Amino acid sequence: MKLGKLASEIAESPTLSLNEEARILHERGEAVINLGIGEPKNKTPLNAILSAAAKLTSGEVKYTPVDGIPSLKKAIVRYTEENYDRLAAPENILVTNGAKQSIFNILFSLLNPRDEVIIIAPYWVSYPEIVKMCMARPVIVTPEDGTFTPRFEDIEKAVTSDTRAIIVNSPNNPSGVIYPPELLEKLVGFCERKGIHLVCDDIYHKLTFDEKVAIPAFRFTEKDIENSHIIIVNGVAKIYGMTGFRVGWVVAPRELVRVMTNVTAQMTSGVSPVSQAAAEGALNGLQSVVEAIRLQIQNNRDVLLQEMKSFNGVRFIPPDGTFYVLPDMRAYNYNSVELSKFLLKKALVVTVPGKDFGMEGHIRLSYSGTVKEVTEGIARIKWALDPTQANEIYIGDKKMVRDWL
Repeated sequence: MKLGKLASEIAESPTLSLNEEARILHERGEAVINLGIGEPKNKTPLNAILSAAAKLTSGEVKYTPVDGIPSLKKAIVRYTEENYDRLAAPENILVTNGAKQSIFNILFSLLNPRDEVIIIAPYWVSYPEIVKMCMARPVIVTPEDGTFTPRFEDIEKAVTSDTRAIIVNSPNNPSGVIYPPELLEKLVGFCERKGIHLVCDDIYHKLTFDEKVAIPAFRFTEKDIENSHIIIVNGVAKIYGMTGFRVGWVVAPRELVRVMTNVTAQMTSGVSPVSQAAAEGALNGLQSVVEAIRLQIQNNRDVLLQEMKSFNGVRFIPPDGTFYVLPDMRAYNYNSVELSKFLLKKALVVTVPGKDFGMEGHIRLSYSGTVKEVTEGIARIKWALDPTQANEIYIGDKKMVRDWL
């Protein structure tokens, strides 16, 4: 079979493939711990369940408007005003099949072949591949000072006459870093002067710790949604723990939303009415569920940081948000793909190679699960790598002896 060159060159999603491998191991009865998945363990919020159930029992589960049902868009208008201090019109909003589709549709609607998009490393694995799918070129800017926070000067130097957009993800997947306000302020001003679109992936914006806040980019401009170069991406997956419902949205100027709506119409049509009803229920329901998830994840983070302090040779920057940490593992292996495969084989722990996030020598660990998964997962990784740890460990009901150090 002769396959298309463009599609054949798109990389497999490492997070999805690792999650599938973990599922298969679990079904075989292996005591696998998945520290690779970015998914809170909470139950779906009650208001979301009730709203979805009401839509199902009505029997009216039909096609929806491509850009989103009006009642959900109304809830997003209110959410935007409360969290971004901007009044959006329904025509400024597009509801999508998850935030991933939002990002694809934004870039597909903005880019021409050989245009450039600035992506800041470490980055979410899909950003470069989506840019390539749009026949454009990802330009990676990597902090050179050992941190995960870029310098504005380095971003500015990477911009050319072909640059059409800069993607900002703060709090950042995979590092958990929150970009400082002064960086965002400079980026907003720069993008408005140059006519470059600032795509803000805010999917984790409420999952922050220690009273720190991810300040929205709109704070640094007086322009409204229609006249700004800021594009907001958000959704219910992370802050409500509703990953399986696949509901995201874009807040952007009307002309861009119009074009994105046409793209969606030809690609997937509108989002399932059951999922949209669930998202509406979450947005309109008690918001204490968001705080409950945030507190649970902050507790998990604190446990993880405590466990990692005794891990010889590992350096890490404590995350300020999300549910990820990106430790530097080069003391053990510079090749993060080899290291992740080794940890899965020897310790039955799923991690994600840092190479896929633009940070070779690191691995991403997720602490979105239970405290037990976090503590046992870190203990197994220590046992597999650190010779100062005990030589024997129980994995499930099997006693394992380390014979490779």
